Amino acid sequence: MNHHLLLLSRLRLLTPHTATRSPTRALTILVRGSAAIAMAPKRKRSARVATTPEPVEPAPTGPALVSSPDEARALIRRVSARKKRKVVYREEVAIDEEDGPESQSREDAGFESPLTELNDDVPAEASPKKKGTRRKKNTEPVVYDIPPVETKTTTFRGRLGYACLNTVLRAMKPEPVFCSRTLRIDTILKPEFGMDYCKELGRRNAEDLARLIQWNEENHIRFLRVSSEMFPFASHDKYGYTLEYAENELKAAGDLAKKYGHRLTTHPGQFTQLGSPRDVVVEAALRDLDYHCQMFRLMGLDQDSVMIIHMGGMFGDKQATIERFKEVYRTRLTDEMRARLVLENDEMCYNADDLLPVCEELDIPLVFDYHHNWIYPSEQPIPELIERINAIWHRKGIKPKQHLSSPCPGAETVMEKRKHADRCYELPAELPDYMDLMIEAKDKEQAVFHLYRVYNLHPVIHENLRPEKPAKPFPRMLKEEAAAQAVVDDAATPRKRTRAGAKSEELPETLELLETGVAEEPKDLEDGAEPDDDDGNAGPIEGSAKSAKGRRKRNVKRARVKTEVETTEDLHVVELVVVANTGSGPTANQTSPLSDTTIKRAPRKKLAKKVSAAAEEVEVQA
Repeated sequence: MNHHLLLLSRLRLLTPHTATRSPTRALTILVRGSAAIAMAPKRKRSARVATTPEPVEPAPTGPALVSSPDEARALIRRVSARKKRKVVYREEVAIDEEDGPESQSREDAGFESPLTELNDDVPAEASPKKKGTRRKKNTEPVVYDIPPVETKTTTFRGRLGYACLNTVLRAMKPEPVFCSRTLRIDTILKPEFGMDYCKELGRRNAEDLARLIQWNEENHIRFLRVSSEMFPFASHDKYGYTLEYAENELKAAGDLAKKYGHRLTTHPGQFTQLGSPRDVVVEAALRDLDYHCQMFRLMGLDQDSVMIIHMGGMFGDKQATIERFKEVYRTRLTDEMRARLVLENDEMCYNADDLLPVCEELDIPLVFDYHHNWIYPSEQPIPELIERINAIWHRKGIKPKQHLSSPCPGAETVMEKRKHADRCYELPAELPDYMDLMIEAKDKEQAVFHLYRVYNLHPVIHENLRPEKPAKPFPRMLKEEAAAQAVVDDAATPRKRTRAGAKSEELPETLELLETGVAEEPKDLEDGAEPDDDDGNAGPIEGSAKSAKGRRKRNVKRARVKTEVETTEDLHVVELVVVANTGSGPTANQTSPLSDTTIKRAPRKKLAKKVSAAAEEVEVQA
C-alpha cells in the first residue's frame, strides 16, 4: 500500500498529511485515482518538447516506483500491445497496509491491480471469428407416397375440369404460376404503387393463364374455370379500368385454348345479383358482367365460354325477386351478356324447380349442381330435370355443363353440408355420357386426377400426383371429443377431497334433521369422557369444580331443536325457523312437514348452511 500512496502523492492526488490523518479518505482517493489511471484515453505518440515540471519533494518513507514526474506521465500513457482486459471494481476493496503473504499469493495467482505492469512483448490475442454455415438446400425431388385406388367403371366420356387454381403450379419455386394476384384499395392509394401496379398484376395473371392451359394439356385436362380476380378491381365504380392494355396476353391465352380445344368459363361472385331491390347492387352486377364479357371477347372465345351466376337472395319475397330479375334481364343486359349468362341452382334459396320455369321462359341455360340439389332437393326426378335442362342448352347452341362436389365427412347440419370436401370419390349415376363436368373440390386438379384413376378416364403423370390430406373435423366434433375425453379422464383420475366434498358428506345428517325434526346429540361434549358410576349411569366426578358448569353446557347442548319448514310456491326456496326449547321438545316420532320430493328439489348446500347457522344462533342465545 505504501508504494501506491507514494505514487499518488507524487502525482499530487494525495499528500502525506492526508494519508496519515485520514486513512479511509486516502483509500477512497487511491481507488478513484487508480480507476482514473486505468481509464485514461489512449494517445498517439508524437514528438514534442518536454516541459520542465515543478520540483516535487520526495516522500520521507517508502520505496520509489518512479524517479520523476515524466516517468509517472509515461506510466499513465503506456499502452499495451495485448488485448485490454476489463477490470470490474467492487464496492468493498480490502488492501493491507503492509505487503503480507496474502497479497503475495494473490499476485502469484495472477491478480492484476490497476497499476500492474504490462508486458509489451506479449502479442495481442486475436479472437477467431466463427463463420456462419448455411444449411444446404435439398435439391432432390420429393417423392410422394400415393396409395392405390379402387377402380370403377363408367360410360362417361366428357371433360372434367377444376376451378381457378392449380395446386402444383402454385407451389412452384421461385416463381409460382397462378391467375389470382390481387391487392387492396389501400395499396392503390399509395404513391409507390398506384393503378400501374394494379394493372401489372392483371397482366401477369394473363401471362400465367397461358402457362396454366399448357400444363392442363400435358395432363389431359381440357376444362377450366378462369378466376374472376384475374384483373383486380376492373369492375370497380371508382378504380375500374378496361382491359385493352393486356390484349396481347389475353389473345395468346385464348389462341392456346382454341388450339387444344379447351373450354374456359367463369363464375362471378355471390354479390352479382340482378334481382336485388337496390339499384346500386344491380349496377355493380352489370359492371361485373361487362368485365367478364370483355375478357372473353379479347381472348376470342366462342359461346361455350359462359358466365354462371346465382339468382341470389330472396329479400323477403322470392316471387318478387324473380320478377325483378326478369325485368333486368330483358331491359338492362346487352346482347353479349344475354348470350353468355347462365343460372345455377343453389342450396339455400332457389332449387332447380324454382329456376327451371324462369330459364325456359327467358331461354337461359341452367347449370345443374348435384351437391346443391342434395341439400335443397327438387321435387322432380333428376333424369327428368336434366332432360329439360339440356333442351335449353341445345336450343342456344351451347354444350351443357354441370357441377359436382361432395360434402365433408361427418357433416350433419345444413351449414356443415355446404362445405366442399377435398375430393370427389364417384361420379353421379344420372350423369350423361357427353357432358362437361366441373369438379368443385379443394384439391383442384388432384380431385380430377383421382377420378381419372378411379374410372381410368385418362393416363396420369405420377410425378404430378399428391397425397390426400386428412379431413379436418368440424368444431362441433372437436367439442364432443373433448367432452368425451374429459369424462374418461375424470373416471381414471381419483378426485381430491375438497371443502365442497366434506360438506356433501355431512349432508345426510342435515336431511335427517329435516325429516325427523330432532337434532342428533352433539358428540363434542366436555363430559363425554366422564367415568360411569357403579350403577352404570354417567355422572360428573364428585368434588369437581367444573361439574355445575358442565351440567349447564350439557343441558344447552342436549336441547332439542325444532325445525319448522315453510315452503313457498317455488319449491326451490326454503325458509327455516329454528326455536330453542329448554324444556320438552318434539320426540323422535314427530316428522317434519317437508315432503321427500321437496327435500330432493331444494338446494342442498343452502339447507346445510342455514341449519348450521341456526344451531349456532341457538347456542349463543342459550
